[in-house]
Amino acid sequence: MHNDGNVVPLHKAATDQATHSPLARLPVILLQVRDKAAQQLKEGLQALFDNADDTLFEMADRARNDVEQNIFFEAMRDLRLKRKSIERGFLEQFSEAFVGLIHHDTSQAAFPPALVFDAAVPLDDMERNVAVEGMVGKVLNRDGFALDQLTARLSMLLGKALIERQNPMGPTLLCEYFLQAGRNLGMEIKVKLIILKLFERYVLSNADQLYAEANQLLIATGVLPDLKPAPARRATDRAAASVHADPAETGVRTGNTQIDEGVQEVFAALQELLFHVRGSVAPTLEVSAQAQPISTRDLLRLLSHLQQYVPALAAPDDFDLRNQLEQLLTRGSVKSGKSRVVGVADEDVINLIAMLFECILDDRNLPDSLKALIGRLQIPMLKVAVLDKSFFSRSSHPARRLLNEIAAAAMGWGECDDHERDSLYLRIEQVVQRLLNDFVDDPAIFSELLADFLAFTHDERRRSELLEQRTRDAEEGRARTELARQRVEQALNQALVGKVLPHSVVAFVQEAWSKVLLLTCLKHGDQSAEWHADVQTMEQLIWSVQRHDEPDASVRLLALVPGLLKSLRDGLNSSAFDPFATGEFFSKLEALHVQLFERPGQKSMAVDAPMMVEVQQQIVLRSADEGPVEIASMCLPEDDVALLQVDQLRLGCWVEFQEDEENTLRCKLAAIIEATGKYIFVNRTGMKVQEHSRTGLALEFRRGAVRTLDDTLLFDRALESVLGNLRRLNRGK
Repeated sequence: MHNDGNVVPLHKAATDQATHSPLARLPVILLQVRDKAAQQLKEGLQALFDNADDTLFEMADRARNDVEQNIFFEAMRDLRLKRKSIERGFLEQFSEAFVGLIHHDTSQAAFPPALVFDAAVPLDDMERNVAVEGMVGKVLNRDGFALDQLTARLSMLLGKALIERQNPMGPTLLCEYFLQAGRNLGMEIKVKLIILKLFERYVLSNADQLYAEANQLLIATGVLPDLKPAPARRATDRAAASVHADPAETGVRTGNTQIDEGVQEVFAALQELLFHVRGSVAPTLEVSAQAQPISTRDLLRLLSHLQQYVPALAAPDDFDLRNQLEQLLTRGSVKSGKSRVVGVADEDVINLIAMLFECILDDRNLPDSLKALIGRLQIPMLKVAVLDKSFFSRSSHPARRLLNEIAAAAMGWGECDDHERDSLYLRIEQVVQRLLNDFVDDPAIFSELLADFLAFTHDERRRSELLEQRTRDAEEGRARTELARQRVEQALNQALVGKVLPHSVVAFVQEAWSKVLLLTCLKHGDQSAEWHADVQTMEQLIWSVQRHDEPDASVRLLALVPGLLKSLRDGLNSSAFDPFATGEFFSKLEALHVQLFERPGQKSMAVDAPMMVEVQQQIVLRSADEGPVEIASMCLPEDDVALLQVDQLRLGCWVEFQEDEENTLRCKLAAIIEATGKYIFVNRTGMKVQEHSRTGLALEFRRGAVRTLDDTLLFDRALESVLGNLRRLNRGK
């Protein structure tokens, strides 16, 4: 059939339309490279924004003044609001750059230098450009070989020569995508530089993986497959950051030899100490039975089986891991007719983990409710230790860190009955249950759970730190008020004690003018002109209501009264004293002054004689917050052991108070108020729960009512204790 000249077949029209689509002109493999890279870049950006809040919050906490602190808080708010648009803008530009490889003549293409967030001043431009150039230079020095190979393969695929600055996955364009996507962020240059540093840490630092995966995809489709592969970068860091590899295989991998030797060296030293405790995990069969070692894989299967039968929290604590394993081995040995034994290395791991958990569960620093949860982690921790011996030698191991972070977060738990309603308790319970249900032989689950748990505890810690700061500020304000109150009492006693005065004046000075003096002392201090003026007003008031024998006393009183009344009125207004009570007092004061102008012995029919009182006792002003007053009449020598214990307390340390025979209270030292010598303790949420003087706290130590909790890393503490026990055991052999 012949086609009419005016008729175009449908399939041809569709084909022509597709041909004009930019994406359709890209090779399929290039689309795969782009999509794979976009996914990794998206994850990096998400990590950047997830951590930006923490970084900016820490910077705000260390700010020198309120203005600088507000800059960081505003930046946090701006990032939260614009996070999605920045991520979207970055990925859109990344995608468009691949399309641009088809549309633009790369030989003529000129890419601008690093783009700006906004129209900044030239000095800001210079700082930003220096930062970007440094970031790009680091990637080129570190991963330039892999990037050059990727650029060469893209050039071959597209049939045109590319340079690094034209590679959509090169560091230059990656920085430009980010800067352009965030151009609407209204930030100070120092905040922009911090954000750029985070971009380098969470996105550019993983450029080697980006280039390696892209090169592998292109090699798989035959694009320059014979190029010499790029050397593995930072193999040491990669090994330290992951526990995915089988320890039996890591020794033969290039670049990991040094780490493996270190791990094996540490484990070999542990095995020497464990020599005398071997034989605790063996089947109960006759000695003549032929021994057949069980492989590590089979051991993991046995442990996974036992993992499903770990008793619930409410069950009695009678789950002996080594005994349970022994029973399983005996059962298997009976079936096979051969004595199934655990290999020496695996048995050493089993014994070491069992001793570690015995030590952890005997630790007095852990709350009992936490011990019940941690006890259920014994099999998951044993499995990860069997898989990866660096568990014992590397403090940053995810499983080890998870255990330490759980213990640190729960340090402030008290012995309360409703702990199961506590959000932290529920989160730890979820972690434990997730490990028991899902952990088979992939240790990556520990990294995932650690990241989630750290995010959760960071939010809790930030809330408690804010409340702690409010508590400290309130206590410091309270201490300043207490010192000011004592200074006002001193001034009142100097002016009043020993004098015979009208009762109304004494009451006025004690109840009204004392508040004026207190506010002045707090606001200006007791060395200020304002303080001296208010004290002088009080002294003039007292003088003005006393009868004096001096000839010029009446003239002096007449000259004094107008200024005195003005000073009194101004002071009362500044302290918001009751206007009605003010008017009533001034009426009484006027009557007192009128009486003083009368000659002695002359009786006044108009005004009754005022009631006079002699001020004999020291005046003690009532505190706004009376609270329990701690009386420490006992004086302790400076070298007293209990006082030395108090002086060794550091801010942030945890202590446990014995409230009565059954109840204890865990709290953290949040502040030591220098003005009053008070030690302020808060609970896990940051709320104040205890207050003691230095001497009072020393007396508590003396009678054993308080003890300091060890808040060092739980695993490290337990490992140190176990090793000490093993060394003593070996010395005794």
